[in-house]
Amino acid sequence: MAEAHPVGFQWVMEAKKRGAKVFHVDPRFTRTSALADTYLPIRAGTDIALLGGVVRYILENELDFREYVLAYTNAANIVSERFADTEDLDGLFSGYNPDTGSYDHASWQYEGQEDNAKIRGTGKERDSASGLEHESHGEPVPAQAPRDETLQHPRCVYQILKRHFSRYTPEMVARVCGIPEEKFLELARAWTENSGRERTGALVYSVGWTQHSVGVQYIRTGSIIQTLLGNMGRPGGGILALRGHASIQGSTDIPTLFNLLPGYLPMPHHADHPTFDRWVDSIRHPGQKGFWGNSRAFAASLLKAYWGDAATPENDFCYGYMPRMTGDHGTYQQVLNMIDGKVKGYFLLGQNPAVGSAHGRAQRLGMANLDWLVVRDLFMIESATFWKNGPEVATGEIVPEECRTEVFFLPAASHVEKEGTFTQTQRLLQWREKAVDPPGDARSELWFFYHLGRVLREKLAGSTERRDRALLDLAWDYPTHGPHAEPSAEAVLKEINGYEVATGRPLNAFGEARDDGSTAIGCWIYSGVYADGVNQAARRRSRHEQDWVAAEWGWAWPANRRTLYNRASADPEGRPWSERKKYVWWDPNAGEWTGYDVPDFEKTKPPSYRPPEGASGPAALAGDDPFVMQGDGKAWLYAPSGVLDGPLPTHYEPAESPMRNPLYGQQANPTRKIYEHPINRMNPSPPEPHSQVFPYVFTVSRLTEHHTAGGMSRTVPRLAELQPEMFVEVSPELADEVGLAHLGWAHLISGRAVIEARVLVTDRLTPLRVDGRIIHQVWLPYHFGTEGLVTGDSANDLFGITLDPNVLIQESKVGTCDIRPGRRPTGPPLLDLVGDYQRRAGMTPDRKIPLVTTDAAGGDDAAGSTDEQSPAAHQDGEPHA
Repeated sequence: MAEAHPVGFQWVMEAKKRGAKVFHVDPRFTRTSALADTYLPIRAGTDIALLGGVVRYILENELDFREYVLAYTNAANIVSERFADTEDLDGLFSGYNPDTGSYDHASWQYEGQEDNAKIRGTGKERDSASGLEHESHGEPVPAQAPRDETLQHPRCVYQILKRHFSRYTPEMVARVCGIPEEKFLELARAWTENSGRERTGALVYSVGWTQHSVGVQYIRTGSIIQTLLGNMGRPGGGILALRGHASIQGSTDIPTLFNLLPGYLPMPHHADHPTFDRWVDSIRHPGQKGFWGNSRAFAASLLKAYWGDAATPENDFCYGYMPRMTGDHGTYQQVLNMIDGKVKGYFLLGQNPAVGSAHGRAQRLGMANLDWLVVRDLFMIESATFWKNGPEVATGEIVPEECRTEVFFLPAASHVEKEGTFTQTQRLLQWREKAVDPPGDARSELWFFYHLGRVLREKLAGSTERRDRALLDLAWDYPTHGPHAEPSAEAVLKEINGYEVATGRPLNAFGEARDDGSTAIGCWIYSGVYADGVNQAARRRSRHEQDWVAAEWGWAWPANRRTLYNRASADPEGRPWSERKKYVWWDPNAGEWTGYDVPDFEKTKPPSYRPPEGASGPAALAGDDPFVMQGDGKAWLYAPSGVLDGPLPTHYEPAESPMRNPLYGQQANPTRKIYEHPINRMNPSPPEPHSQVFPYVFTVSRLTEHHTAGGMSRTVPRLAELQPEMFVEVSPELADEVGLAHLGWAHLISGRAVIEARVLVTDRLTPLRVDGRIIHQVWLPYHFGTEGLVTGDSANDLFGITLDPNVLIQESKVGTCDIRPGRRPTGPPLLDLVGDYQRRAGMTPDRKIPLVTTDAAGGDDAAGSTDEQSPAAHQDGEPHA
């Protein structure tokens, strides 16, 4: 956080001055580590083992906030007798289908509700990243489930949790992660001691935590800890995701994602959602609790914002115009489709995949096989010049004179050269005024897309083709101003906020959304940002002029609520858990919820409210159901559905690892998304043979002096001077082992690429003793490429493409490699070197990557094992199932 978010980290330092303890877990000792109370070095890709150890510590010592857990979580719910855990199946859960590499969720359901499961192990949900959809609007669960309030039933969630994490002992944490037992126990003690009625603790993670083949489960494990300790929905608690730049949160709220629509409404699937009613019912799940029960109003209002007068109840608000998903439309599938000649053209806006995406060679070869490419950026980035300056030109894989791609570069306006909102990690919308005019032909995204749409509509104006109606019927009438006809960003914000169709009155809250076409809302969770016709995002009242919640700085979705689920900050009767941590509470005299923040609950619903039989949606939420977006009003310690790779987090090794999984015979995530493509050869991991060809672990992250793929920072002289060259950090022990000289050169080899870097020998990387052997890790910044004032090879070239099954994000924070002294070869000899490593590692074109590595799956899909790597040969002395 100090390295990548130094401005925000000042508040961590303020908390430390007041007595907060700061722990930092990272493979590398960073600027954050230097300021933390305790630093814990960790083997990259093993965070679930560490966090699982904390869960075990809480449960074994009965340190959970029991009243909170009983009242507000599904700890007491009883799970189907058909459920089998990873403890029973050597790292797999019940329902695994080795043919599709996915799970049938029927056995994960609560007792008696097995037939409610919608996910049946076909793998379709993985291709459409529906795990992200379920995260947003919840998988179907009944409002009520059988419970044991004593938490003694052997199949209640609490007991299942205890059994599942029982093997995550301090000894196992040390064995898997390389963290000394005493360091782990120091962390576990501090975390639990700083939680409960009187205290709360915060978990902060960086975006890189998601960039693993089990990334969603990393965050699930952190959520389990924070829920057990009563840290969710309470001030000073929760989970803070540090985002890579100012509006990553905004780009998921109003998404740049293929499977979501604004406000986390799912994109329709062509087979599952043929009608508007089927689509809406898949979101609201009739019979469930929670505010997704109002999703028909949210969906109808969105389509009304899109198609205006053309959208009516009689034509289902133009639902027929909506695009449909047919499978995997993610960025990595598209890149492979480009290589295979299936994609003609590509727009690149605000991203630089030639440097910033995994498997840079595949990115560049894909872009070299298009008819046309449009790049909008501030500078001539590598994704605009790959055809003449990319590494593949030197190897002969791209010949500039023969490259078929016609590249159009359109200059973009920077953030200080345009107006509009950005949404940061706290869900806080803040308005930016334009400081200066953009130079020359540089334009904002708003200008580009509005005028692109305008021109396309003009060209199609006389069309009678049915296929063109969706574009011609769009409500595309934003006011413009200035010499370049810049669209009004405030008008767009008003549409996003939503308005009453008949009068144009801006809506004050999402509760005003209607399903009859009388309201239009561009993003329902943002309703209220333009309340009373005032740009609430532009508020900047000083913190010295308001209380510590600072509700008049910007505007937080939803409803300007600064802490989500804050009903949980009070006990079931509506009283603060403690005076010290009071935040939102029930005022019996006024008959309403009140407090320092906007209550995340129906304002006049008393704690004593119990829903009538058959109620659904918000009316089904009891007065003590604080998690109002969940289908049962509870926080989930166990996910009966919706998370595609398991109802509980489980330690799996990264897709590329030098060592066998010490916990289970199942090596890696058995549901991970892999692409069997000739260009995407993955380094072998145990129990496959030849993993020793790539003996070292590499990881990447940011430098303070550079920003993401470097396009905005390697062009700035002062920043370029501060970090002028690509480098690799190695420990003194590894330098001795390999023969690397400080400030000399090294080259790193994976099964995809070779890159070179200057050597920085440093104690910031600690060799770790893991499962009886020493694991060396090396670290690289990922900011360098071939353009700018300072250049260098791209770290992301080393990675292959393996994805988390829930959200299809790549594993780009851990891989395996070899490292050699000296500079890399150039030209065709570079390809020869990669080819030599592929041959030695058995990475032949016909090799199949084993998803299953245990016999527990049933069938013969397990990878072949050598004697010393057999699942039964684990050093814990216990045979595996």
